[in-house]
Amino acid sequence: MAVKEATNQQSAQDQTDEQEILVKARNFQKNFGGTPVLKNISFDLHHKENLVVLGKSGSGKSVLIKSMVGLHQPSEGELNVLGYDMMHISDKELVALRRKVGYLFQGGALYDSMTVEENMRFPLERQLETPPEDEIQQLVEEGLESVGLKETMHKMPAELSGGMKKRIALARTLVLRPKIMLYDEPTTGLDPVTSKEISQLLLEMRERYDITSIVVTHDMSSAEMVSDRLFILKDGEFGTEGTYDELAHSDEEWIRSFFE
Repeated sequence: MAVKEATNQQSAQDQTDEQEILVKARNFQKNFGGTPVLKNISFDLHHKENLVVLGKSGSGKSVLIKSMVGLHQPSEGELNVLGYDMMHISDKELVALRRKVGYLFQGGALYDSMTVEENMRFPLERQLETPPEDEIQQLVEEGLESVGLKETMHKMPAELSGGMKKRIALARTLVLRPKIMLYDEPTTGLDPVTSKEISQLLLEMRERYDITSIVVTHDMSSAEMVSDRLFILKDGEFGTEGTYDELAHSDEEWIRSFFE
């Protein structure tokens, strides 16, 4: 009986975790020069969910995720990330939030003048409470090993392929153990084989580090592989949402055009 009760409790806890909302947006709007780039954006992002955002170039995809780390301030509505109100977040709160939300830029944004090891150490050494040296070294080595590139530790970014740079940039972001990862075109500029490897890595990192993600992409193969849900931006709004299969077989031609 005790075993059954324990199993039921664990099942209930798992269901609660799945339903936990980490990001909530309600009628979120972002204006530039008085012109709305994003408007009426409403959604919830749940624990360990991979949400993919599609849209034409210039549709506001990157603006959306940049607003979640305070690179853009919302103009109207509600945007709440891990309990932080992005409309009224203080500088101190923003620093705390950015330790919990990882951002993978399109180009990886490795520092060209630093070795891979120095790039990995950079975010750790700039925390308010810097970890001990042995812990930093362990995190660096574990991070590189998790993406299969421990042997590159003493190399410079110029010596690496595009796929290797993406992997190391991901490892550097994950070294702080964020709760949420924001991916801005993670497979841009990569060949199909490497793109598939990066997409698989995103899934592996979700399971290994218990991560919730938003992925902005034009890569439909990657979108199919990593997504739990998809949103398509149209005219600055979420025009539709659903699973990959649901949207790929939509009756609306403008939706199907993304999948052809």
